[in-house]
Amino acid sequence: MDDGSKHDHCGWEAVVLAARERARSRQAVMVERFGLSGDVRYDWSMDDAQITWSRDGEVFLTGRLTLIGSVSLAQQTWLWSWANESLPHAVLGDIERVRQFGEENDYPVLPWPGFSYHPELVAEARMVAASVLDAEGLWTESMDDGQLHFMVHDLVFAAERQ
Repeated sequence: MDDGSKHDHCGWEAVVLAARERARSRQAVMVERFGLSGDVRYDWSMDDAQITWSRDGEVFLTGRLTLIGSVSLAQQTWLWSWANESLPHAVLGDIERVRQFGEENDYPVLPWPGFSYHPELVAEARMVAASVLDAEGLWTESMDDGQLHFMVHDLVFAAERQ
C-alpha cells in the first residue's frame, strides 16, 4: 500500500538498526529480570489489555499490552492495530503515535494501514513501534491462520501491586 512518496531510506535503516538493538537488549533484560523462562504460564486479554504470568498457579507478574498489529497467513497481509476498527480500545494504547511518527518522518510502513506480509518487514515495524512507545518487550501470539504482535509495558511483580 505504498503511496508513492519518497522517503529517506538511510534514515529509515538507521531507525530500524537502533530499534533492533534496543529490542534485543530490552527483551533479554525483561526475560532475565522478571524470570520469564522455564515453566511459566501466561494469560492475556485484549479487552482490558492485560497480561499475567504465573508459576505453579501463582501469579507473579502483571503487565499491560498494546497490540501492534496482526498477520493473516491466509491472505499474507499485515494490518496495523490502529487501522483495525474491530479491536477493543484498551489494547490500542498509544499506537496512534507510531503512525504519526511515520508520517512526520516520511518513513514507510508505519503510516500505511497494511502491507503484504514479509517477515523481515513485520519485524522492522514491530521493533520500531516498540522503540517509539518505549515498550519493555515484544510478544507474539500465533494461531492457525495468523499472528498477533504485542508490546509489553508496565511490568510489575504481583507482590509489589498489593
